[in-house]
Amino acid sequence: MGQRGEPRRVQAYDGELGAAVARAQEGDEAAFAVAYRLVQPGLLGYLRGLVGDDAEDVASDAWLEIARDLGRFRGDGAGFRGWSATIARHRALDHLRRRRVRPRSATLEQDVLELPGPHSTHDQALESLSTEAALRLVRALPRDQAEAVLLRVVVGLDGPAAARVLGKRPGAVRTAAYRGLKRLAQQVGGEGVTDDGPRTLGEST
Repeated sequence: MGQRGEPRRVQAYDGELGAAVARAQEGDEAAFAVAYRLVQPGLLGYLRGLVGDDAEDVASDAWLEIARDLGRFRGDGAGFRGWSATIARHRALDHLRRRRVRPRSATLEQDVLELPGPHSTHDQALESLSTEAALRLVRALPRDQAEAVLLRVVVGLDGPAAARVLGKRPGAVRTAAYRGLKRLAQQVGGEGVTDDGPRTLGEST
């Protein structure tokens, strides 16, 4: 069953990604480059939401670990995206600890989250944002919501896969993603953020 807000093209890539990963595990460097090209944009968008301008450095560390441990991976294309996101998240949290920067805490008040949204749907809200503006707004969300939105929309994971990355129950991740998307829709409706065309959150221009 498709999940709301997930970029369709990410799922379309999974067959190609799974095949590339299998070849890369047999030592095909060109196949590893294909896997990198398919996964990196979403992974980088996720990391930008966690560590901001340090995302490129953290992504590099994550890919070193991914390459090193590739032989241990078992799964398909979707599984590889989840596995890669888990490694990237660990590297991001290590980075934040080293810099003694705490990830954003859940400070948004519950009554603000429950306000009725504007006419825009969640999908329209996301499509009306540029990548930079979207990530700026996502980073302002409480951390659990921000990570759920980033994993579901930017990386393209389904609910159970995002839950595995975060070590939470799928229902909790679905709720956090819903609330985060609802809040984004409210912000977009209130601020009138526009862009020159619809584009999936986290998609490179």
